[in-house]
Amino acid sequence: MGYYSKFTTALAGMAIAGSVTATPLLAETTLDVLYPQPSFAKFHEPIAQEFMKRHPDIKITFRAPVANYDEGHQVMLRQTVTNQLPDLYFSGFHLQTELVNALLKRQQITEIGPFLDAEPAEWRSANYSEKIIDLGRVNGKLYGMPVNASTPLMYFNEELVKKAGGDPRKMPDTWEGVIALAAKIRDVSPGVAGLSYNVHDWPDDWLFRALIHQSGANMLDASGTKVAFGGEPGLKALTYLRRFVTETGMPLIDFDSSRQQFTAGQTGILFETPARLRQITDLVGNKFTLGTAVFPVDDKAKGGLPTGGSSAVITARDPAKQKAAWEYVKFMTGPEAQKIVVEITGYLPTNKLASGPEFLGPYYDANPNFKTITYQTDRSVPWQGYPGGSSVRIWRLQRDIINGVMRGETPPQAGLDRLVKETTALMQ
Repeated sequence: MGYYSKFTTALAGMAIAGSVTATPLLAETTLDVLYPQPSFAKFHEPIAQEFMKRHPDIKITFRAPVANYDEGHQVMLRQTVTNQLPDLYFSGFHLQTELVNALLKRQQITEIGPFLDAEPAEWRSANYSEKIIDLGRVNGKLYGMPVNASTPLMYFNEELVKKAGGDPRKMPDTWEGVIALAAKIRDVSPGVAGLSYNVHDWPDDWLFRALIHQSGANMLDASGTKVAFGGEPGLKALTYLRRFVTETGMPLIDFDSSRQQFTAGQTGILFETPARLRQITDLVGNKFTLGTAVFPVDDKAKGGLPTGGSSAVITARDPAKQKAAWEYVKFMTGPEAQKIVVEITGYLPTNKLASGPEFLGPYYDANPNFKTITYQTDRSVPWQGYPGGSSVRIWRLQRDIINGVMRGETPPQAGLDRLVKETTALMQ
């Protein structure tokens, strides 16, 4: 039985927790929905099917998914002008502020706050933490409801770690420790890379930002208008990235190939999104023992990790569609749907009840690799975009510069100087 049928059947057999049963609408309402990441159809499709069974007066239709959050953002910005927006969109956290501000100018977005406030207070507190809800706020108002959440995760090959003298039960929690272990893996296993950290090919700045935040620093200052990663935090991050290549043998290949190399047993340590944990687990199979560990943080007191993922943004203008969209958003962020999302991907659940014994508790007990990500929750910090409406352009420029540093074409300090100068220029 495939994922769709297994999890839809499991979902149908559960009791609805909390306020997820809508008052039936008088006529069928069709919601036009767009989401990034084609692979996420694995959870969007079964969740939509189950929702429609329970809400026969609401029909969910999906547009062809866009490649990633950055591409989806560009599509949405174009469609604000042509008035071809979907009714519901799943925006990456880092682009949410920029998108909301663009939609507000044309009155093309619905504030979610009033819908949430109208729900019973007991239900809200039982299902959502304020910290999670705050991820969807823009300018102090709630426009997005967090659906997926993640922080970067360490994957490792237990056999290669042991061969290098490491202990899979106690992986290094600082970057000096990780580099030292990865270098030993390369030395004792010819032809094997010590680690992969694919910032040079990543579609957004999440992995680069993680190296800045883990040191206790931020990308922008408190005003949100000036670069704050210049100086030691940025220099250390770029120096680490160059050392990944020179000391651990990291190959500068695309991230899909890097993932394949890891699952084939040719890389010791891989840094990736937990959203691919299920995929990586299945690809590894019995080839080696797969382990996961928390992301290394140098500054244990102030270090944080950028919260990746997305929030549901309602762009429908029709009141009936707005109400229907809210019912769907509640279901997507409810414990049953979040259980599906986590088991199919590896994301953090955005619903408090989802981690409990009625939902994910037994699954986490049986699959400890999937539970690792929950140990990083307290380090989660917002993944902010840049002012000026150029977040996507800024990352693409930054990535080119970082590529040059990792390849040894640009010294880390010169690369940092360019990053600060050119990022500042595009922020204006």
